[in-house]
Amino acid sequence: MTSILRIDQRRPDPEIIEEAVRVLDAEGVVMYPTESSYALGVNALKSSAILKVFEIKGRSTDKAIPVIVADLRMWKRYAYFSGDAETLVKRFMPGPLTLVLRKRTSVPDVLSPSTIAARIPGHPVALALVKKAGYPITSTSANISGQPPAYSVGSIPKSLALATDLILDAGALRRRKYSTIADLAEGEPIVTREGAIAASMILRALGKERSRK
Repeated sequence: MTSILRIDQRRPDPEIIEEAVRVLDAEGVVMYPTESSYALGVNALKSSAILKVFEIKGRSTDKAIPVIVADLRMWKRYAYFSGDAETLVKRFMPGPLTLVLRKRTSVPDVLSPSTIAARIPGHPVALALVKKAGYPITSTSANISGQPPAYSVGSIPKSLALATDLILDAGALRRRKYSTIADLAEGEPIVTREGAIAASMILRALGKERSRK
């Protein structure tokens, strides 16, 4: 049965965060707020938990699922970092920028065969959750695949809510752009989705804007 706990967006209750982590540790599904919308979270190191997310969303397993990490130290345990990647993390995170990097073998292939798309979240609840968990957490929109994202618990499809073990209800979220996605898996950065952070800002931060003109 789905549990719903109200949580303060700015000052998340540590006890509620601990309860959510207990659900994640047991390979359950937690719905939580992010900067852009509500997201579905599971332990991103457990294949069986990740498969639940694909099933709940009706999402094809050939589409990679992004994750959140607590900090650069955690991130480096699961991805191969370049100097450019570190520069972008230090410049834009926590915040709405997702980096695609080559993954380490400890990351399940069901998440993505060769890469890991991750970011350090700027939302206090999401950040508190992944810090307490101590491992990456999936961060895909709480929606049926192809449908609009949810900005409030009341707008979440019933089938999705019933398939979730715990919902952290932070009320209505401000509608903001998705995170920008920059792919650095092959070296040179490629912005595959321009969202809250402009592609020009990323290239400028890396000193590459002039060379792309």
